[in-house]
Amino acid sequence: MSAPIIVTAMLGASDFAWADSLRRAHFPPERNLVPAHITLFHHLPPGIADELREQLKAEARGRAPVARLAGLRHLGNGVAYQLDSPELEAIRERLADHFAGLLIPQDQASWRPHITVQNKVTPQIAKALLTELEAAFLPRPLKIAGLASWWYRGGPWEPLSEHRFR
Repeated sequence: MSAPIIVTAMLGASDFAWADSLRRAHFPPERNLVPAHITLFHHLPPGIADELREQLKAEARGRAPVARLAGLRHLGNGVAYQLDSPELEAIRERLADHFAGLLIPQDQASWRPHITVQNKVTPQIAKALLTELEAAFLPRPLKIAGLASWWYRGGPWEPLSEHRFR
């Protein structure tokens, strides 16, 4: 069965542990099917799996992009941490250019990198978490460890490839 492909940036170990623990604490458990991540593309066609793997491998030959947590974002029914990373944005732009004719409208739109720690809750619950997290927020560096691709079959994502930065 063919399935669309999702592309993500992987967090460094300590940043992943932090973000994933927030996600486990604040995401409805029945909806929390995937670990903390930064989505680069939501839906690429399955037929490009080999070509995508080569493109991600080529991007990962470089050094890890510098990134930082820049703030919080209210998602309406959830909360996310906003990221600032011109280098990760450049990687995404190169991939978007390479696969331009294959991108769905959501992936053609302006990219706003973030880590979702809560979603699928009421606006009141989301606003309360936003207020709590904003009170303690300080911008800080964030480690980006690599790039990954995943098969999306409706439930937990199935790994396709993983590429660590040098």
